[in-house]
Formats: sequence, C-alpha cells, structure tokens
Amino acid sequence: MTTLGADAARRRFLILLALRWLPTGLIIPVIALLPLERGVTLAQLGFVIAAQGFMVLALELPTGGLSDSLGRRPVLVASGVVNVGVLTLLFLAEGFAAFAVAYALQGVYRALDSGPLEAWYVDAALAHDPAADISQGLARGGAVLGAAVATGALAAGGLVALDPLARVESLPDVEPLAVPVLAALVVQVVAVVATAVLMVETRTTRGWRPVAASVRRVPRVVGQSVGVLRGSRALQALICVELFWGFGMVTFESMMPVRLTEVVGSSDQAAAIMGPVASAAWGFSALGSATVALLSRRLGVPLTAALLRVLQGVTVVGMALFAGPVGLIAAYFATYAVHGASNPMHMTLLHEQVSSAHRTTVASLNSMVSQPAGALGGIVLMALAGATSVSTAMLAGAVVLALAAPLYLPAGRGRGPKTAEPTRTMVAPSATADSRSPLMPMESVGSSSPTASRARSRISRNAR
Repeated sequence: MTTLGADAARRRFLILLALRWLPTGLIIPVIALLPLERGVTLAQLGFVIAAQGFMVLALELPTGGLSDSLGRRPVLVASGVVNVGVLTLLFLAEGFAAFAVAYALQGVYRALDSGPLEAWYVDAALAHDPAADISQGLARGGAVLGAAVATGALAAGGLVALDPLARVESLPDVEPLAVPVLAALVVQVVAVVATAVLMVETRTTRGWRPVAASVRRVPRVVGQSVGVLRGSRALQALICVELFWGFGMVTFESMMPVRLTEVVGSSDQAAAIMGPVASAAWGFSALGSATVALLSRRLGVPLTAALLRVLQGVTVVGMALFAGPVGLIAAYFATYAVHGASNPMHMTLLHEQVSSAHRTTVASLNSMVSQPAGALGGIVLMALAGATSVSTAMLAGAVVLALAAPLYLPAGRGRGPKTAEPTRTMVAPSATADSRSPLMPMESVGSSSPTASRARSRISRNAR
C-alpha cells in the first residue's frame, strides 16, 4: 500500500517509467556492435545473447513472488542496482567472457524488473480509490515508454556521430560505440536514486518465507501449464508458433546492426544510423498494431496471423538481400510493422484457448518459451553467420519465421462465426522490447494487476 493519491502516483509512475526505459533506448543502437568491436566473434555473440535468455528462463518463476513478498520498492531498487553493474560491465568489457557475464547479469535484471513499477502504480491508484480507472495512467505509460526508448535511441545515434568524449583530454580513449553505454549508466544511477525517493510504499514486512514458497511452487506451476497444453492441440500449436517466432527474431533484432555495418562499411556509422532508425521502427510497429484489425475483420484472426508469419519471413528476406542502406532500412521498417501487427493476433488466439483460471499460467508459459528459443536462435544463427554470411543466416531465420504460419490454423477450428477483436498490445522493436526478445525485451506497461508481482503480457516488442 502507498500513501499517495492516484494523481500523484501517476505522475511519479510516469517519471520513473521514463527513467527506466531511457537507458534501454541509449544502448539499442550499439548493444550488438560493441562486443564485435571488442573482439567477440559472431558465433561467440550468439552464446553471449543466449546467456541472458537462459538466465531469464531460470529466474522468471522463482522471482515471481519477490515484489509481493518484500515490496515493490526494494525489488525495483535492487533491479536498478543490478543494471548499474550490467552497464558498468558493458562499458568496460573486453572479450567473450566479460560480455557473457554482463548479459547473464542483464537476465537477472530483467527477471527482477519485470512488473514491480506497474504493480506499484496500480496498488496506489486502487488504494486511493478502489473504483479508479487505471487505464488512463497505463495508456500514458505506454506513450512515455515509447517516447523514452525513441529519445534514447536518437540520442545514442547522436553521441556516436559526435563522439563528445574525444574532446576531453583528461579521459582515457573511449571508442564512440561505448559513449551511449556511459550515458545510459549515468541515467541508470539517477533512476535508482529517483526510485528510492519517489516510490513511496508502506507495507507489512512479510519476509523471505513467501519467497521460498514461491520457489517451491515452480514445479507445480510448470506441471499445471503442461497439463493445460496436453488438453488442447490448438494451444500446443500456438506455443510452437512462439518457439519459431523467438528463434527467428534474432534475424531482425540482433543481426540488423551487423547487417547495416556490412552495408555501410563502418560500425560507428551503422550505430549512428541505427539511432533514428530504431526510433522510427517504434512508429511502424505501432502502426501495424493499430491497423491490423481492419485486415482481421475481413480474413479472420487465424488466417491473418498465418499470413503475417509468411509476410514477416518475406520482409526478413528483403533485409538479407537488399544491397543498399535504403532498401535494408525499408525492409527493417516493414519487418517491424508486421511484428507489431502479429502480436495482437497471436495474443487474441492464445486467450481464446484458455479459461480465466489458466490464463496467467498459459500467458507466462507463452512468454517463457520465447527465451530458450531466442537463445538457441542466437547460437545457431550467429554461428551460421560467422561460418557463411549474415545474409545467409537471415535467410535461414526468415524460413523459420514463415514455417510457423500453418500452426495458426488449428486455432481457427471451432471458432464461432464472429471474429474476435484482437488484443491490442504495443510491440517494441529492435533489441527491445518484447518479452520474446533474446536481446532486450521490454515488458508491457498495461498488464499489471494489484496482486501480480510482474506484468505478464508482452509488448513489443518488442515485449520481449
């Protein structure tokens, strides 16, 4: 419980949300290029990315009760401190082992950070007025999240292009790609302090016993999820879609900066371009999400979802084959427009397959399976890129994305004549945002509940 009114809590929520996502935006354009600049090979980068995915998978359920048991504020402060360590390691890291540790710690940060801020806001608003409409605050949160990431990405591109630290003689040599990481570190320190000051929370201490109980419940939760899946072939098919999707996302999340470097011939120039490009991708993703209902009303949700899987494979083929930066960037925007349109289709079909009693469990399972899939995709596709070419790896990923299309058809059997309105979910592009993302997933702002320790639905996506 908090002692703030709904309006005061909303203002603080939006401030803290902006500070939380600004560092993410700052490192999006350089997160894949910096390790390559410092001696990590493409094959090794795949394992580095996988370290985060496997860590999130391992900690997603065990950390589920932390913020409910210990309080939102201490968990969010702890996650911010972990991210300070992550950004410090990223700034200083040299070689495969150091970056692997940094990405593994980033997985710890993601597991801790997933949900407490949104849950705190919902708690505050409903404590002040149990009938309060929280949708306005959460909707504004979505806008603030997008603006913060876009602003950070734009700023990162400018920092790489201008390289302001080159003019400071007293500092040791810092390559331009590392400057946005340093800026993100400074903002993250401010975010930790702001969280400690602004996040007012009064609650009865419950200690570690509920946390231990949460860990012990993990096998039961997994067993329930498997039991629900066994009873529905349509649900099994939808979860398999997530596996294909998570695997193939590596092509446009992790490989886009690498492919752009190939096209323009310089990692610094690619990072400078990726800033505004990643920002614009948010708009294309939102546009896809906002307009897909027009198509689904004509074709139905299952067929629309299946066609979008094929179309995303086609757009990734464009990213792989276009020789110039204009064509590559245009294909990248198209990929994220399709990505934004696909997510509400997928979530609509998923929710239709389960009752309210199992909705959270299945949504969590759907989100979780993307982590090992993305980790495996990073390992396999990055190794393929190192052995052949980035374009070849992208083509392989495009095939995997398209192969998921037929798996949507079982979900269409047994649907009534009325086509369900798709669940609207903001999808974050680039190394973003999505809880599917093996690199930098972003959580949904609009999915918290006053009793949940984390937001379970996905954006982005990019969000993961």
